[in-house]
Amino acid sequence: MNTDQSRPNLYAPPQSEVSDTAEEGAELVRAGRGERLGAHILDGIIPGVVMIPMLIGLGFDSSALSSGNIGTFTVVGIVIAVIGLLAWIGITIYFVNRNGQTIAKRIIGIKVVRSDGSRATLARIFWMRNVVNALPGMIPFLGYIYQLVDYLLIFGEKQQCIHDMIADTIVVKA
Repeated sequence: MNTDQSRPNLYAPPQSEVSDTAEEGAELVRAGRGERLGAHILDGIIPGVVMIPMLIGLGFDSSALSSGNIGTFTVVGIVIAVIGLLAWIGITIYFVNRNGQTIAKRIIGIKVVRSDGSRATLARIFWMRNVVNALPGMIPFLGYIYQLVDYLLIFGEKQQCIHDMIADTIVVKA
């Protein structure tokens, strides 16, 4: 029987070095409550601003809408709003995928990372922080209570909302 230890074991599973934590020495500074609130508010305002051309078009052609004849001004407003909305979605996906930031988080200077400091993926941020967290909010009456508790948990010691706990993420200064 040959017990030569210098030969690799052909039956061993593949080996690779995996690092799931932030770089050594990198200190994570949690984002302040005000910064998170500001980013949340700004994230709500940006899509609204994109929709302004459509609202202006609808306002000018409101009489045409009641008769069923949509005017050119309204169509142009809707097209501009749709293009703006698609651009906003594309930019947001790009920033979230690249660095865990929405447009507002990038402006404020904060980002979402895993609780161990590693990068949070686009899928984790989208599905766990947004979609899964939105489901309880759809329950009549209880949804309001859930959302309130979710936001109030920011005042806890860990400064993590329910959506942060679900996704195992924290918000830090970028």
